[in-house]
Amino acid sequence: MQSDKAGLIKRCWQMLSRPSTRFSLLTIAGGGVIIGVMLLTVAMKANEHSLTTEFCISCHEMADTSYKEYKESVHYSNRSGVRVGCTDCHEPREFGPMIVRKLQASTEVWGSWTGVINTPEKFEARRMHMAEWEWARQKASGSQECRNCHNFDAMSAEKQKQSNYKRHMKAKDAGKTCIDCHKGIAHKLPKEYEEPENE
Repeated sequence: MQSDKAGLIKRCWQMLSRPSTRFSLLTIAGGGVIIGVMLLTVAMKANEHSLTTEFCISCHEMADTSYKEYKESVHYSNRSGVRVGCTDCHEPREFGPMIVRKLQASTEVWGSWTGVINTPEKFEARRMHMAEWEWARQKASGSQECRNCHNFDAMSAEKQKQSNYKRHMKAKDAGKTCIDCHKGIAHKLPKEYEEPENE
């Protein structure tokens, strides 16, 4: 029993010290590092590309629906020249949550491939469902994607209309998040949507 363990340890050590008759452990490890760096670079470039609006509208049914609406919104064209892209509103910036969101977004691609939302009519029929899902996601994150650019504490009473400023401060005090009041900013509201009564 003791000699079996010693023999196993010896074989493992030999494999680690001389894993191949042609290449040293250092060569194999170095090659592994180089391949790892190359794979990581490709993955980072692919992720970077997937964060562009062009990527989003290339495989989603967005080009004929949401993208047209977005191009008419203040997030596309405004007095300050700041343009917000799809991922600025629909993907977290932090790596872990961003990967989770990308996996969730794959259901939209699946919906396109399987014909669930592959025409403007089908997209329109599912708009309320998709909007509710997105609103719930934004509510759960405290509208973090909105707050990456908009912050209650950075709002100026002098530079914002007083009525808007007061509403924002009231919302802040009530613990509300952006999506509680701001739906339909970059995209049309679903036909079925009913505005909640003012408190």
